[in-house]
Amino acid sequence: MKSLATLVQRNHGLRLSIQQRLQDTPVQSVASTNLRRAAVALVLVDAGFGAELPGFAQHASWSDEAAFLLTRRATTLTSHAGQWALPGGRIDAGETAVAAALRELHEELGLQLPPASVLGRLDDYTTRSGYVITPFVVWADFGTESGPEPALRPDPAEVASAHRIPLSELLRADAPLIDPPHEGHSQPVLRMPLGDHWVAAPTAAVLHQFCEWCLHGRSTRVAHFDQPRFTWR
Repeated sequence: MKSLATLVQRNHGLRLSIQQRLQDTPVQSVASTNLRRAAVALVLVDAGFGAELPGFAQHASWSDEAAFLLTRRATTLTSHAGQWALPGGRIDAGETAVAAALRELHEELGLQLPPASVLGRLDDYTTRSGYVITPFVVWADFGTESGPEPALRPDPAEVASAHRIPLSELLRADAPLIDPPHEGHSQPVLRMPLGDHWVAAPTAAVLHQFCEWCLHGRSTRVAHFDQPRFTWR
C-alpha cells in the first residue's frame, strides 16, 4: 500500500485510488421524504499558494499538493451565516443530487466541472436544521492540456471567503475531535481541526468520512455524530 504522504500528492494515482475506494464502499442513504434535500461537493484541487488561514503554510510558488475547497459562508445569509462549509446547497425540484452539487459549486465559486469529474459519493448525513445532505467527491482536473487551474470567483452574496485546505491536514493526530453528547442527548459531537481553526459537523462529518474511506481505506460511518448547538439554526 502507498504511504499516506504519497497519497496526498495530487496525481493520477491518487485520483484512481480515491475513485476505487468510493466504488468499493457501499453508501448509506436516507430515504425520508419529510426532510429537505441538499448536496455538497468535496472538491479536490491543487494547494496552490496555500490556505490563507492561520496555522497553514504559505507557498512562494504554486503547489500541486492535494487539497480541498472549504468556504466560509457569507454573514448576510439567513441560515448558518459565517459558518465553515463545503460548496453546496438545496436540491431543486426535478434536479438530481449530483447536478445540484455541481450547480452550487459553479454558483458559489465560479468553478464549472462536468459530471465526469465526480469520483463518487459518501453517506447521507441528516442535519439538525432539517436537511439530508448528500456529499460528492469531485476531482478538479485541468491538467496541462486544459491549461492552468482557473481562479476561484466566490459569489459575495453566498461566500465570504474560499480556502485550499491540504489533505494532509485531515491526517493530523488530533483529528477528529470528539466531544461528549449534549445534555439530554446520547450521541457524541464531531469537530475537525484545520490549522488554528476547527469545523463542525455536518462539514466535519463529511471530511472525517472522506479521510477514513479515501485516505485510510476504512469504511467508517459518521451519520450518528451530532453537531455543535450553534449549527442547529
